[in-house]
Amino acid sequence: MEIEDFAYIVETEKSFDEAVVSVLKAVEQKGWALFQVYDIKERLAAKGFEQKPLKIIEICSGKHANNFLNKNRLISLCMPCKINVLEDDGKVRIVGMNPTIISQFFPEVNEEEAKEVEKDIKEIVDNSR
Repeated sequence: MEIEDFAYIVETEKSFDEAVVSVLKAVEQKGWALFQVYDIKERLAAKGFEQKPLKIIEICSGKHANNFLNKNRLISLCMPCKINVLEDDGKVRIVGMNPTIISQFFPEVNEEEAKEVEKDIKEIVDNSR
């Protein structure tokens, strides 16, 4: 398996904070719900660890979540969807998990259904760029 099978990654010219705001706007425009934003650098700093900027943004589409949970409630282990904004070597990247990977673990979810969710995630990531 390649990283591209699991994650959709784009680089942006925006600053880290601008990229985070851009993701939040793209999520809202797509009609998805924002659940939580975790500032991993800040949380680890509070424990005495140094980390580069990383925010995990949890999002959800009620339609897709309901559909998947009706197939197998253990899919909740992969929920909510996450889009990460991270900074490495002076580059800011926006990363989303490819939901088609879910169909490899849960055969009840056909690949076409997962591709529909993946299309939304990729649009959010691309529109955040």
